[in-house]
Amino acid sequence: MMFRERLFEELAGDLEYHPKRGLVYLAFGAGALCYWIFPPSSTRSDIVPLLFGLGSITLLLKGVLLLRKTSEGLGLTQRELDQLSDPSTRKSLPPIPTMAAQLVQDFGAGALLLGPFLHALENIDEPSKLPSFPVFLAGGIIFFIGWLFRRLTSSDRASIG
Repeated sequence: MMFRERLFEELAGDLEYHPKRGLVYLAFGAGALCYWIFPPSSTRSDIVPLLFGLGSITLLLKGVLLLRKTSEGLGLTQRELDQLSDPSTRKSLPPIPTMAAQLVQDFGAGALLLGPFLHALENIDEPSKLPSFPVFLAGGIIFFIGWLFRRLTSSDRASIG
């Protein structure tokens, strides 16, 4: 399978209608957001709380997308949408290592994608140096670790070797 096809299949499979996975993502996203909201205000702009704040955005967004029936595909008829809720077609949760790797990858994607935009949040009246590059770098490392674990735990790898 070509890289482009594998990437498309991976991204399309990540956004299919899956309410159980959506609830897991919402729970982890809420937990990560709480880690950013509840520390002392002096440490809120440090690297680790910012990582959790930006990572929570992607986890919450993906949780909402996984709960939507229309996320499975565009152009489905009402009958096909109703079949998604049919008990015989319900999907089970993926294995725990695969799900954990996907959660880590999505968590890192938040800091990787949103880290460079931290300078837009700085207050003009009170200049404070937000660590946008270290957050971006840490998000990239976390994303790569999640991607690596996802590759190691995927079922395709077991069938190849």
